[in-house]
Amino acid sequence: MKQIISKEAIKKRTYWIDKINNLRGNFNENSEILENELEKEIEKYGATALIEHLRLCGNIPEEYNRDSSEEKLYSKYTENLLSIAYKTIGLKSLVLTERSGTADVEAFAEKYSFVADAKSFRLSRTARNQKDFKIQALDDWKKGKPYAMVVCPIYQLPKRSSQIYQQAITRNVCIFTYSHLSLLVTYFLKERHSRTEKLLLKIFKIIPVLNPSKSAVDYWLAVNKTILDHSKIIQNLWQTEKIAAIESIDVAKEESLRFLASEREKIMRMSHADALKELIKVNKIDKKIQTIKSISDNGLFAIK
Repeated sequence: MKQIISKEAIKKRTYWIDKINNLRGNFNENSEILENELEKEIEKYGATALIEHLRLCGNIPEEYNRDSSEEKLYSKYTENLLSIAYKTIGLKSLVLTERSGTADVEAFAEKYSFVADAKSFRLSRTARNQKDFKIQALDDWKKGKPYAMVVCPIYQLPKRSSQIYQQAITRNVCIFTYSHLSLLVTYFLKERHSRTEKLLLKIFKIIPVLNPSKSAVDYWLAVNKTILDHSKIIQNLWQTEKIAAIESIDVAKEESLRFLASEREKIMRMSHADALKELIKVNKIDKKIQTIKSISDNGLFAIK
């Protein structure tokens, strides 16, 4: 069987991981560099390049330290992908630049609008809770818009029961995946953009009429059936995207395991002294010491 995710797509993924890893300096300037280069690439190679990105972007590279500038830039990368995807299917869209209290993206169709958030996770993260998906926050961030969407890697979503589905239904927030969004982009290439806009609206409208439930099966049955019933064209596209979703897991696992294996080898080759220095660095002990030393009396007690 022919691979859906090509070797070229994986190489491109590696390029972007390295690109983000090597950016230094001002965060806002780096975010703008990423946005411009991403738009140029997709403009040059077309929607196929966008689809390749969407299929592989849900996995935060293990080589990025937690809460690092690289991890934050990766979030910007996924936000821009989301905005470009909405533009590609005929909507107007922009990435919001506010640091907090807003969604990542605003999108505008001809007869409706919505806010959206892009989510990505490390494969090595063992536990995710409802707060990771920001369902309640997205509802608050609608700012008068009727709809909201959170887009996640399909393999990181609960498959049996979770409070996030009940929250999504009661708060009218659409839980979506990069795989489903990739499907919409592919469908757009086959149909008129108005048909894709109508399909997206159908998906938004089905959420609030569902019976509030924690069941993943009930939720995805409704969303998937809405998509499949929209057009016969989608049937074949669905099977392709289903295979691509499975392949994306293998790509993400290979990427993460390769990096962790190289890290293990690097540690095993260290001298005892170097290993101790690395342990101190990983635990950020020196930084914590500096922070503690910087604390001084703020003079509040002297105010009288």
